[in-house]
Amino acid sequence: MKTNNKEIENYDIFTYRRIRRAIGYLGISLPILLVGLSLIPFFQTQVQPSISHYYYTNLREIFTGTLCAVGLFLIRYKGHDNTSIWKNDNLLTNIAGIMALGVALFPTNPDSFKDKIYTLIPYPEKWLGWLHYGFAALLFLILALLAINVFTIGQENETGTPKSMLNENNIYRTCGYSIIVFVVLVPISENLKLFPYSTLIFEALSLFAFGIAWLIKGRALGDKGLIGQKLYQENNPVDTEKILEE
Repeated sequence: MKTNNKEIENYDIFTYRRIRRAIGYLGISLPILLVGLSLIPFFQTQVQPSISHYYYTNLREIFTGTLCAVGLFLIRYKGHDNTSIWKNDNLLTNIAGIMALGVALFPTNPDSFKDKIYTLIPYPEKWLGWLHYGFAALLFLILALLAINVFTIGQENETGTPKSMLNENNIYRTCGYSIIVFVVLVPISENLKLFPYSTLIFEALSLFAFGIAWLIKGRALGDKGLIGQKLYQENNPVDTEKILEE
């Protein structure tokens, strides 16, 4: 059976959407899984002060496995090139993927270096923990840039119909700026000790914002009817030319 170029383009479009949705679901599910399983006595794990601290618990494999999956999906995701580094989808997702792998392979410092440490470099050096923070900070910064600068490209010149408050670009920008705010609040909350589990909560909120942006970009809610009009300003099920511009 022959396949024409249109069918191939449509297949690629839906493949991109599946990858976007997978990345979004993984981002949202990570804090939910870790905290949820911590509440089950079987796993013998207490709720940790941060998501990174789950590396030293019985839920380590879920923490590292999910991050590695996100990293590989981001690297596998082939976005569009752009003359501007800050809008270069392909470059930014590749860097973000490497950062996600770095967060998984270089854990935060444990509460006590006397404990057994499972790391890529098995030495109790504090600077290794700072690598973790550096990878995490760059990861969230790039995720915010993707939401604010890259995801909004598809509709930045759209003037055909009035945009609603639920327009996808408004959601992307809200998610992107939320990521930045929550990440900045992490060290502030640690120093001021604002409330219990503040670091865990702000990290989880950052992941939720990241996940929501990717789910909307992956059209997890669909794009027909009222949703298509409000979020994507379209009524047809597949607008190939517009999607390829995204």
